[in-house]
Amino acid sequence: MSLAQAQQASSVDQARLAAFLLEQFPQTRCRIEAASAGTATIRHPVGEAELRPGGTVSGPVMMTVADVALYVALLSQIGIVPLAVTTNLNINFLRKPAAGKDIIGVCRMMKVGKSLAVGEVDVYSEGEAEPVAHAVGTYAIPRS
Repeated sequence: MSLAQAQQASSVDQARLAAFLLEQFPQTRCRIEAASAGTATIRHPVGEAELRPGGTVSGPVMMTVADVALYVALLSQIGIVPLAVTTNLNINFLRKPAAGKDIIGVCRMMKVGKSLAVGEVDVYSEGEAEPVAHAVGTYAIPRS
């Protein structure tokens, strides 16, 4: 069986990923909107706690959304591997996000290898057509 076939065979459904995220990361406010075969859409509600001076969503919130989207997209493809970890996350903030709208991260994995995976995330203010940030991240996949 090729690596691609093994990864496809171990893909995880959205309900199982949501249960895993809730159980293992109860502190996150991120919720899975969609996830399948190396893609994920994540939502983070925005309230007063997520804002910084100037009435905009803080950078750490957008970075969290990007990182969670990468993690969920990866696990949707390779199966639940709790010890997959971020090794790099590069984010570019493109425009001011709306203070009263949820932050949405849309991720697709670009390459998933045996030990490293790379994906990209567009981060949006809910309902807006243009992204407020763009991130590229790398995850290390532990050997099994």
